[in-house]
Amino acid sequence: MTLATAAMAVWASLQMAFFMFWDTLWALVLGFTLSGAVQAFVSRAEMQRALGARSLPSIARATGFGMISSSCSYAATAVAKSLFQKGADFVAALTFMFASTNLVIELGIVLWVLMGWQFVASEFLGGVLMIALLSAAAGLLLRPRLVEAARKRLQAQGEAHGAEAGAPRAPWRTRLTSLAGWSDAAGYTVADVTMLRRELLIGYVVAGFLAVLVPTSLWNALFLRGHGFWTSLENVIIGPFIAIVSFVCSVGNVPLAAALWAGGISFGGVVSFIFADLISFPLLAIYRKYYGGKLALRMLALFWLVMSMAGLLTELVFQAAGLVPSQASLRIVEPPLQWSYTTVLNLIAVVAFLALLWLERNRARFGGGAGYANDPVCGMQVEIAQAPAEMTIAGRTYYFCSDHCRQHFAQQHEGAALESEPREAASHSHG
Repeated sequence: MTLATAAMAVWASLQMAFFMFWDTLWALVLGFTLSGAVQAFVSRAEMQRALGARSLPSIARATGFGMISSSCSYAATAVAKSLFQKGADFVAALTFMFASTNLVIELGIVLWVLMGWQFVASEFLGGVLMIALLSAAAGLLLRPRLVEAARKRLQAQGEAHGAEAGAPRAPWRTRLTSLAGWSDAAGYTVADVTMLRRELLIGYVVAGFLAVLVPTSLWNALFLRGHGFWTSLENVIIGPFIAIVSFVCSVGNVPLAAALWAGGISFGGVVSFIFADLISFPLLAIYRKYYGGKLALRMLALFWLVMSMAGLLTELVFQAAGLVPSQASLRIVEPPLQWSYTTVLNLIAVVAFLALLWLERNRARFGGGAGYANDPVCGMQVEIAQAPAEMTIAGRTYYFCSDHCRQHFAQQHEGAALESEPREAASHSHG
């Protein structure tokens, strides 16, 4: 390979990464904005009433909330974390994630255009099956002790607002109609984007390189063919594995799914692959940061199980109904920048995010921001009264979401005159 050929391959990969980012930009902004609003406006008691107990109504409400939310996997993960730390049942929060990434209109539109109406129907049927399987199997893998430890971990980081620690809080309608409330929501939005910027960058760039440089024939070599039921079973198990190593997320995995289908992958294998955008490597790293390593591993096992089973059951249903489409030759091309609904939504999203950034920068003018600080290491917004750790350097006090971040900050500033005052309540690490 010549230097010029390598440079062209790198350029094409970066272009693909940008196209994937462009396709999901508006959804990212929407999802992170919703996450900020949840954290700023919804109290733990309010969320507990909506999604607190594990029951059929709470699962149904979580599904409905997800369907009207962003389709972006990263943003859905951030919102689910906020719901959980505000008091929602963990399975209900996970249900929100599943619905937000599989039962939304924009995903159906892209599937219809690229792959046909059968895949739209399979996505919605399989999504409902997956949520049902999640509710049934969660008790087997998600131990209550680990779940409650994860909730305490998040709440100790100061991400759950301190009004629930005793400070008076205005009614949510008052907060919702005040610039102070929206400036605090903007603070959470900007902080969450800052915290996850590295994972987002890695996810898009690696997805672009894999989509361009790895031939479809290599993916196809992973799948059995011509063995009846065993082919279907192997395909639905391997489908999520491809999603994990390809780093794809949200609507961005549909072009690769179309390429896999054109190359001969089974119907259920494609369905399970599309479902599995919630277990790509960057998201697994985020789960570990949010919930700890042990619970993140159990989430991976649970997600893989229900995604594979939902893909298999969906294929069996469609085979029985004679609705599995023929495998047509699909040509996957890079989506050029053009004037479309995506462009319009992205322009609106950019303006909205700039407005949120302006609110966050000027929150003091509107009466917001009092009692909050940003962790200088990871960027999380921390309530000062509940900060697990703090450090004073040259008369300036810094607040941290955890003792782990404080230690990292201390190593960066080794030798500086400092005075440390870690809070006793929540010494913990991100991993």
